Amino acid sequence: MSDQNLQIDPAPEGEVLGTGRTIISEAAVAKVAGIAARAVPGVYSLGSGPSRALGAIRDAVGSSDHAAGVRAEVGETQVAVDINLVAVYGHPLHSVANQVRAAVYRAVEELVGLQVIEVNIEINDVYVAPPPKPKTVVVEREALQ
Repeated sequence: MSDQNLQIDPAPEGEVLGTGRTIISEAAVAKVAGIAARAVPGVYSLGSGPSRALGAIRDAVGSSDHAAGVRAEVGETQVAVDINLVAVYGHPLHSVANQVRAAVYRAVEELVGLQVIEVNIEINDVYVAPPPKPKTVVVEREALQ
């Protein structure tokens, strides 16, 4: 039998194959929560003014911090998450906060496996899109003869 044909079946979900300790960092939980929060319609960005400015610099150089604007406190089996965000004008703020809260609860409990005890959301600003730029019309002039 060659090594290429060797297959190892994963353990069925919930079955433990051995013993050991798993530690999930606050940074990992914050990143999962941040990605979930950003996916909610009506969320423009996460973080306060200074952290958004730093995020813009990171974006310009091709890097991103998915945990910006998110703080997580992780215990052995539970986690609490604080999120600071900017909402998009026109989206009801309480609705955005509730959708973010639900998305974070779902993502952290499903992907991290910890019980979420609370998700606190602070909406610290509202993004208002600039008016669209008027289209410039190019007028071709006939060549003078």
